[in-house]
Amino acid sequence: MKVTEHLERATDPFITFEIIPPTRGGKLSNLLGLIEDLMAHRPPFIDITSHAAEVVYEEVATGYEKRIKRKRPGTLGVCALVQNKFNIDAVPHILCEGFTRQETEDFLIELRYLEIDNVLAIRGDSSGYEKRLEHGRSRNVYASDLITQIAEMNKGVYLEELLDASPTEFCIGAAGYPEKHFEAPNLKADVARVKQKVDAGAEYIVTQMFFDNGYYFDFVDECRRQGIVVPIIPGIKILASQSQVVSIPRTFHCEVPAELADEVMNADESFASDIGVEWATRQTRDLLERGVPSVHFYVMQSARLVNGVLANLDV
Repeated sequence: MKVTEHLERATDPFITFEIIPPTRGGKLSNLLGLIEDLMAHRPPFIDITSHAAEVVYEEVATGYEKRIKRKRPGTLGVCALVQNKFNIDAVPHILCEGFTRQETEDFLIELRYLEIDNVLAIRGDSSGYEKRLEHGRSRNVYASDLITQIAEMNKGVYLEELLDASPTEFCIGAAGYPEKHFEAPNLKADVARVKQKVDAGAEYIVTQMFFDNGYYFDFVDECRRQGIVVPIIPGIKILASQSQVVSIPRTFHCEVPAELADEVMNADESFASDIGVEWATRQTRDLLERGVPSVHFYVMQSARLVNGVLANLDV
């Protein structure tokens, strides 16, 4: 079922999650355990992140050697597992960064064979590696370009002219940034970019993590002012450690409020995750009381903290 259909049919807000494939050579059993834990909350869909090849430097006998690696392959396999073993709709992330348009088309065709109906189309972070474009290959530069490619496939238009090509039926999601994308000069300009993605074919938006609900509601208000009417799902990350007070703003370009940062940094490290759970509980309760369509948790590799939040809310 499509994400938009889940949203339309829901009588109450629901909870969804985002997970990450195992590292190359990692154990699948750990991921299976995580998904089984999340099943208790009956999510209608689960997002699975995607990861492009990146530049790594490995020490060798003569010094350091530059290599290109995909540290976390397996998005397609995890999607098949989620959808067919657990009967939950899988939402794979599709990236511009690190993939050609031809590779994207092949991946989408494989998703269609698996009867996966949903994708989240994002530009992706720079990996330090730019694949050479040879033999007429091309790449999508912006998320709106990627969404256009997927929307064209939904009309039966592929990169090469094909006779009797069947249209795909993907429900396309896009990313939004309540505190604006770090490259945007201001929120208004950033929301104009979101509008381009919706006009290209995005049917719903999932936001980047935020720790102050005011940013989310201001973002929604600006989206509505600019004519964006699709559902906007808030994304929540539970602060888990003192180190994340520094690493999250640096990596994801979002603010950790002074109240939360001070409480975490002034407490014993062993209590940091408890403080994060309590903060996320208040955030989520406020969002649900103010009528959000659903709440999306960035879980990644452990359900312990999100289980704590949802137990507090009796969800």
